[in-house]
Amino acid sequence: MPELPEVETIRRSLEALVVHKTIGDVTVNLPRLIRTPDDVEQFKIMLRQQTIRGVRRRGKFLLLDIGPYTLVSHLRMEGRYGLYQTGEPIAKHTHLIFHFTDGTELRYQDVRQFGTFDLLPENNLSAVPGLRKMGPEPLSGEFTPTVLQQKLKNRTGKIKSLLLDQNLVAGIGNIYADEALFRAGVHPEREAGLLTKAQIERVYRAVVDVLSESVKLGGSSVKSYVNGFGSTGSYQYHLNVYGRKDEPCPNCGTPIKKNRVGGRGTHFCPKCQPAPRSRRSR
Repeated sequence: MPELPEVETIRRSLEALVVHKTIGDVTVNLPRLIRTPDDVEQFKIMLRQQTIRGVRRRGKFLLLDIGPYTLVSHLRMEGRYGLYQTGEPIAKHTHLIFHFTDGTELRYQDVRQFGTFDLLPENNLSAVPGLRKMGPEPLSGEFTPTVLQQKLKNRTGKIKSLLLDQNLVAGIGNIYADEALFRAGVHPEREAGLLTKAQIERVYRAVVDVLSESVKLGGSSVKSYVNGFGSTGSYQYHLNVYGRKDEPCPNCGTPIKKNRVGGRGTHFCPKCQPAPRSRRSR
């Protein structure tokens, strides 16, 4: 699933490609992707002759401001956008097409068909469950070491699982949780509420640094991710632990291990990220 850096990269590409374009019509080939409104014809009517005013991001969600509405798009596993000329061949698994009045089309493809769309009044985004209680943006001023410490206080869950909790902090997924914890030197199974202030500050700094670096490099194309221009990211060439099971740790040479934390595959260095020796181990 695209995480914050990938979705931010897609946002920037769409901002360059479609802002100020006016929608003449919409083709919906897979109606079940449209959650709101529940009438696909109404979805089309609401979008016709509306102009895209901007493209925003919240966590892993794309927010396209279109006329008086906001289209909330979640790419899930393999959703992708691309801009085409009318008449170009339509690829398999193209489920939505926004036909612009200038003869171009924004097409949404999704092999896994897990993506979702909610078209809502601009100020009614809390109607989307995933947005209602979402935590702070990690690359904004609202996310600080103090905020992270408060959110982890008295929490009994493992730090890896909590970093994936979008209500705690927005946009972090499996790749960047593993990379941040490695950089912070914190084992993914450590109990979050027992981390020291110094450990929390290291986790905070690692999260911000890893996400910032990935955004600069266009995200990680470890599977099928491309931006709106069809280009891949390059941060996958800078990953220290994710996807590198049994390879030597770049810091100490110890083979990277992989286990499961909260049902998610988790990569770490057993030497650089020592496991807790007991419940109150630090």
